[in-house]
Amino acid sequence: MKVKVGVIQATPVLFDLEKTVAKVIEWIEKGSKEGCELLLFPESFIPCYPRGLDFDAIVGRRTDKSRDLWLEFWSNSIETSSKYINQIGEAIKKANLFVALGVTEKENKGGSLHCSLLYFDNHGQLIGKHRKLKPTGLERYIWAESDGSTLISFDTKIGKIGGLICWENYMPLARMSMYNQGVEIYLVPTADARASWQSTLQHIALEGRCFVLAANQFVRKSDYPERFSEDIKDEPEIMCAGGSVILSPMGEILAGPIWNAEGLLTAELDFDILAKSKLDFDVIGHYARPDVFDFKANKQPEIKIIE
Repeated sequence: MKVKVGVIQATPVLFDLEKTVAKVIEWIEKGSKEGCELLLFPESFIPCYPRGLDFDAIVGRRTDKSRDLWLEFWSNSIETSSKYINQIGEAIKKANLFVALGVTEKENKGGSLHCSLLYFDNHGQLIGKHRKLKPTGLERYIWAESDGSTLISFDTKIGKIGGLICWENYMPLARMSMYNQGVEIYLVPTADARASWQSTLQHIALEGRCFVLAANQFVRKSDYPERFSEDIKDEPEIMCAGGSVILSPMGEILAGPIWNAEGLLTAELDFDILAKSKLDFDVIGHYARPDVFDFKANKQPEIKIIE
């Protein structure tokens, strides 16, 4: 089997839900024209990853400024029951491809936000979502934690798909939860643009013997609304350089990385290469040693079969 996939590196319309949804739809149309069967968007593409903003965070005290900024971020985050999900679903149905979309998700009940990866099938149906288990650093101020119930994966006609968000991929047991489901196309939406992150992605490909798709945003200081100019005055002009890439199960680069620009990376995944990579290493096969190690991810659902 061979599958053509695409990774989006793009700039959202920061803090603007409606315009960013329109941009998502534009990229879905571009991916369709390129013949992609699966598209991955970056972490928190809707409404943005609020890089450089401190939300006026002070231990033991909240301020009016922090609440006002939170309100703006919250108001432009997305609910899975909203009209915007329907719009994205219609575009996906027309394009006839699978999509994994990084968003900040607003809970349908309550006021919490989650850093989420939404999965759509090629009919435009929202088939599931993964919520980040552990926000990193000041992310914990704006995003709630999740649990094992959203460690989801899907068995589809284009392969077994699953993944983790950004620094969740530094959690060995979280990675193992994906490997244990037999994930073949491992998705990594991220906000990490460091050169060292490329080594992490290569390690995942080699460790999991899986294809790795990694998507990041490209964001400049000038992309922020003018009202944030004082908050980000000390930031460099290029605030997120990207580094999106597609890797083979042998850790070889199939496309990218792309730096300092928007773009659509595409690659054809040859599943014969995936099978051959298992000859000398298989993390859940002949290298697993279940007589020595016992692994369990609490609440993790079984891989979901998508017809």
